[in-house]
Amino acid sequence: MHAPSHESAVPNQLSRRKFLTRTTLAAGAATLAFPYVGRVLGANDRINIACIGVSGKGDSDSSEAAACGANIVAICDVDKNFLNAKAKQFESMHPKQFQDYRKMLDQMGKDIDAVTVSTPDHHHATASIMAMRMGKHCFCQKPLTQTVSEARAVRALAREKKLATQMGNQGSALSSLRRSIELIQAGILGKPLELHVWTNRPIWPQGLDRPEGSDPIPENLDWDCWIGPASMRPFKRDIYHTFKWRGWFDFGTGALGDIACHSVNMPFRALKLGYPNVIELELASRTYKETYPKTSRIRFEFPEREGLPPLKFWWYDGNPADAALKPLRPDTETAHELIAVREKMPENGTIIVFEKGKIFYPDDGVPVLCRKGDEKLIPLDQDDQCKAVPQSIERLPGGPQDHMWEWQRMIKESKPSFSNFEIAGYLTEVVLLGCVALRVGEGKRMEWDGPNMKSPNLPEADQYLKRTNRAGWEV
Repeated sequence: MHAPSHESAVPNQLSRRKFLTRTTLAAGAATLAFPYVGRVLGANDRINIACIGVSGKGDSDSSEAAACGANIVAICDVDKNFLNAKAKQFESMHPKQFQDYRKMLDQMGKDIDAVTVSTPDHHHATASIMAMRMGKHCFCQKPLTQTVSEARAVRALAREKKLATQMGNQGSALSSLRRSIELIQAGILGKPLELHVWTNRPIWPQGLDRPEGSDPIPENLDWDCWIGPASMRPFKRDIYHTFKWRGWFDFGTGALGDIACHSVNMPFRALKLGYPNVIELELASRTYKETYPKTSRIRFEFPEREGLPPLKFWWYDGNPADAALKPLRPDTETAHELIAVREKMPENGTIIVFEKGKIFYPDDGVPVLCRKGDEKLIPLDQDDQCKAVPQSIERLPGGPQDHMWEWQRMIKESKPSFSNFEIAGYLTEVVLLGCVALRVGEGKRMEWDGPNMKSPNLPEADQYLKRTNRAGWEV
């Protein structure tokens, strides 16, 4: 892999102090000027964007990029049906069409300022690295990468090339998320002690074995390009494409990769989590050779940091709509105030336990707090102590494309987007360590040396930190 220059060339030397400094800066979206690699854009110039993946999130990402004023010069998708539909939408811009982003970047490089990457997870790093090495600004869907080593490489490359970047966890643009960070860091309930996050994922097929045999490849699908950097396997109808890939080790990152970059985003920043020093899969349903389990509980332990005490974070997943499953969730003591009001556990949510109370983020999006000794739930925006906390993080205009708009502003004005790869890379690393724990196995306490990217006590974890790309897809 290409070696970045300066400090990024030796990521193992990144100290915890430097890590915390960077995450704090990123959380506050501090101004960070940089020279442009590509053409210099004026305030009124249109950004020339190539969209890699135009179905699913790629459909909305490409549409939002255009809605924010970009010129869509090229579109790429392995499925001609999706490609043709998007070409019709962008007919007035006459984008060139490709099924292979390698060919697109090779042929269109001089005409492209930036790319959006909205593919299955296993393509995220490969496509982003290829584009960024050419000096192209990059918007990449979550999770930023499929492996821990890719997250570090992508972050380092973006820094080396001084590129405008944004990971697609759209909640980063919301005023409510930014306000929560301000309130928690102001200490409204004292110091944080525990974090609990749960989800109704998977909502796709997961917990299964690979089917035998093969089916004819549809004429509209380039199966070789769909497989991309992963190991080749036979095409099977209705097993991987379209959106049934996320639960497979080779292509996705399971429930963690799908939702944790959203749901853990705010507490990761607000609690200044940094790298964990222990990760353990405490419990899971039946495990499978090639897919993630249907439900799991994972514990992350974080050491003292910036005057904050050690903290334990529990992740829970599992779909309550699965009749054959009882999904793992926080215990009733942890969640009892919320359950008392809602009468049942929400399908998704977050609980942060502090010295002086708790904050709940249920799936209706209205955060509430309760102070210790008082089970009354108060919306954060109605609490007198919260009202007194001043604003310290920039708010965006409040439009539906804020997240995309902020990235395009970074391209033109050098002002960092809130989920640029410097912060998104760290968040992705932490999330993907949960995936590593799932692969290592239940009950194995994995100590973690973040700066050196290794487990001192479980060397078998190394095999899950990186992937050897298939020939022709190396980066």
